[in-house]
Amino acid sequence: MTDPGLQPLLQTVYLVEDDAAVREALCDLLESAGMRVERFASAEELLASLHADMPGCLVADVRLPGLSGMELQAKLAETGLTIPIIIMTAHGDIPMVRKALKAGAVEFLTKPFQDSELLQAIDQAFAVDRARRQAEGIMRSLAARYDSLSARERQVMELVTDGMMNKEIADEISLSIVTVKLYRKQVMEKMQADSLADLVKMRQKLESLEK
Repeated sequence: MTDPGLQPLLQTVYLVEDDAAVREALCDLLESAGMRVERFASAEELLASLHADMPGCLVADVRLPGLSGMELQAKLAETGLTIPIIIMTAHGDIPMVRKALKAGAVEFLTKPFQDSELLQAIDQAFAVDRARRQAEGIMRSLAARYDSLSARERQVMELVTDGMMNKEIADEISLSIVTVKLYRKQVMEKMQADSLADLVKMRQKLESLEK
């Protein structure tokens, strides 16, 4: 099931460009393509409006008053905001491109660029954003299912996914085999696992959240 928060209509292009004429031209382009746009004249303006979930992508110029586009990228990483970023500049070089891409930028566009290049980059960034938020939604759902387990059910889940048989589990936690089977069935149902292999994968994902 798709999380309602993943609907494309909610995805927004957060545009940071200090040149008013360029900013408005880009907004016109993006809005004519049916995209929702929020515009900012500086990195500081964007940072002042940050919130926990910003679905979409960020398009930022490198040269900005105050924080540069590259510094903004680093600042967002520090805050834990994982919005996909497209960097654009008229004064780029290879080291700058490498640094931006290594830091997680989806694309680095050199001005002047074709309208189609920007639109294609945004489509790619939107796809990255949807995939990330869908994965996060799955993990939240998995964690909620695990939280619904009782302490005994969690214990049985751990032993089952360690590869222990019902009799071994019964001996380990001093229960009857019938009771172990009942707990095992409840674990499978609450975790919505179709198989033991599925349950093992779930445990691995849960453990990855704790790291």
